[in-house]
Formats: sequence, C-alpha cells, structure tokens
Amino acid sequence: MANINVTIRMDENLKEQAEELFHDLGLSLSSAITMFAKQAVREQRIPFEIKRTIPSFQVASDRSVEEHSKELIEKNREAYKELAK
Repeated sequence: MANINVTIRMDENLKEQAEELFHDLGLSLSSAITMFAKQAVREQRIPFEIKRTIPSFQVASDRSVEEHSKELIEKNREAYKELAK
C-alpha cells in the first residue's frame, strides 16, 4: 500500500513537546499519529476518553437560554432600527 503525505496544523510548542515525548519512546511524530489512526480504525472510535469539563456553575436551563436569546434578538432589532435612520 502506498504512503501519502498528510498535513496537520498544531501549536508549535505542542509539536515540540510531542516530538520530545515520542523520541523518548522511540517513535517519530509521524509514526505516533499513524499508530493513533490505526487504533481508532481498529476500535471504530477515538481510542481514549474525551469528555468535556463541566464548570462548577450550574448550566442554564433551556428556558433561560431561550429568554436570553429573545432579549438579544430584540436588542439587535432596536440597534438595526437606529442604524437604518
């Protein structure tokens, strides 16, 4: 099977840290990313848990989000009317 080039963008500092880690493990960045992709395909999922950190404050209810959205829409309408004058 032929190899192809894949270009990714990442923070320069992260790349340097990852390269150092993988070098210590006897891997290149390219081989580590290939290992990740193979494992993901094999398991048909991201091969580690990804979760969102829930902030310490309570998430707003749908009702309060709707009310806030309506307030913002109304403020925007008023602003547009002022601009249109």
